Amino acid sequence: MWDFVLSALRAAIPAGTPLLLAALGEVYAERSGVLNLGVEGMMIIGAVTGFGVAHATGNVWLGLAAAPLAGGAVALSHAFFSVTLRVNQVVSGIGHTMLGLGLSGLIGQRYIGLPLGARMPPLFGYDPVVYFAAAMMPVLWFVLYRTRWGLTLRSVGENPAAADALGVNVIGVRYLAVGFGGLMAGLGGAYLSVVYAPAWIEGMTAGAGWIVIALTSFAMWDPRRAMAGAYLFGGVRVLQYRLQPLGVSPNLLNMLPFLMTIVVLMFSAREALRKRIGAPAALMIPFVREER
Repeated sequence: MWDFVLSALRAAIPAGTPLLLAALGEVYAERSGVLNLGVEGMMIIGAVTGFGVAHATGNVWLGLAAAPLAGGAVALSHAFFSVTLRVNQVVSGIGHTMLGLGLSGLIGQRYIGLPLGARMPPLFGYDPVVYFAAAMMPVLWFVLYRTRWGLTLRSVGENPAAADALGVNVIGVRYLAVGFGGLMAGLGGAYLSVVYAPAWIEGMTAGAGWIVIALTSFAMWDPRRAMAGAYLFGGVRVLQYRLQPLGVSPNLLNMLPFLMTIVVLMFSAREALRKRIGAPAALMIPFVREER
C-alpha cells in the first residue's frame, strides 16, 4: 500500500510540471487584469513546435527553447485583441484556443508516428525541467511580492487608472504579463511532447490548459499555491492509470481532473467569493485611458 502511495506521489511531480509552468504564467497574466482562456491553444502550439524542432535538430534543448517563442507569439496576439482592441477577453481567449488546436493539427500531421530520437537524461530521478519549474516558483513569488515591478504588476491588475495616474504604462505591463504567460504555456506544452511523453499526438494537451485556468483561481493567484495545486492535479491525472488495474472505471478516472476543474470554476465564478480569495479587482476589465 505504501509503495503504491509513494509511487503515485513521485509520479505526480512530473505529471504536474506542465500544469505548474503554465499556471505560473497565467498567475502573472491575470494579476495584470487579463484573463487568458487561450492557454490550451498556447500549450498545444508549444507542444507541436517543441516536438518539430527537437525532431528536426535532434536536440531537445532547442525544442524546449523554440516552444515558448511560439506560445508567446499566440499570447501577444491575444494581448493585441484583448488589451489594444479591447475585445471581450473570454471571446479572444477561446478564439486563440481554437486557433492553436487547429493550427497544431495542421502542422503536426507530418509528425504523427515519428519517434523522437533525442531524449533528456534524468538528474537525480527527474528531468531538469522538473527542477526548473520548481525553481521558478520562488523566483516568481519573490518578484511578485518583493520587487517594485511586482508591485506595479499588481497595481495594474487592481486599479489600472490609479497606476496610470502614477505614470505606469498599463498597456505595456499587460502586454508583458500576457506575453510571459504565453512563454510559460508554450514551455509547458513542449514538456509534454518532448520530455514527458516524447511523441506528437494530435490534441495531446487533452484539456490541460483549461485545468490551468481553474488552477490559477484555486491557487488564489499565488505562485506558491499554484505549485501545490499543480502537483495535486497532476496526482489526480496519475491516478487515472494507477487505479485502473484495481477495477476502478477508466471513464470515471478520466473525468476526475475535469470534475475538480468544474468545481473550482463554479466557486471562483462567484463575485463575492472572488473578492474574498483575492482575485484582481480589474480582472477582465478593459483599460481605457482617460484624457488628462
